[in-house]
Amino acid sequence: MSHDTTLEKLIRMANQIATFFESKPHDEAVTGVAAHISDFWAPVMRGQLFDHIAHGGAGLKPLVLEAAPKIRAVPA
Repeated sequence: MSHDTTLEKLIRMANQIATFFESKPHDEAVTGVAAHISDFWAPVMRGQLFDHIAHGGAGLKPLVLEAAPKIRAVPA
């Protein structure tokens, strides 16, 4: 699988999570997105997401970008 395909899948998955939480009150939605990604995404996936966000986060819903600082950091 190419890097682009992996990145596209990560963006799609993150946006699907955001879509699920969009119907919740805003603060709950931000916390929900962050908690879901923290709890269910492998560290390598979170690292790829953080890297993509550091490079502008193209294609990600605003809710994902807002939740990003609350997502559990990747162990060094």
